[in-house]
Amino acid sequence: MKHQLIVLTCILLAHLVSAQASEVFATEDGAIRGYDPVAYFTDSKPIKGKPEFKFEWLGKPWYFSSEKNLMVFKASPESFAPQYGGYCAWGMSRGYKANTDASAWTIINGKLYLNYSRGVQEEWSKQPQYYIQVADKNWPTVKSKEK
Repeated sequence: MKHQLIVLTCILLAHLVSAQASEVFATEDGAIRGYDPVAYFTDSKPIKGKPEFKFEWLGKPWYFSSEKNLMVFKASPESFAPQYGGYCAWGMSRGYKANTDASAWTIINGKLYLNYSRGVQEEWSKQPQYYIQVADKNWPTVKSKEK
């Protein structure tokens, strides 16, 4: 029994570390909290994905609201996935990973950016080009770090 508990603890710790060091923001609901990344572009709003429209990409499950959106994403994931793996774009401009709220989003120059909250999104919207420029520089070194 003690051995099983140790093994279970090690598995849990490994899972937590890998989740924190992930390039993709994910919860138990999947990448970007289970929201359909294509819907931001096609429906101009966040829509929760469905279990029957699931696709594994970058080691995380991504969910879609329709088969059509799933197929569109599969054909070109980089075109629809949020920048910085779905972590907060404003946080990335500050050099760290932060969770995101599906309702705090913008599309700029054909790219999806998520933010921690609507309040953070308000700050982000004051100088998005500046924040994008800084976040783009930070992402290569921050993406593989723990949260």
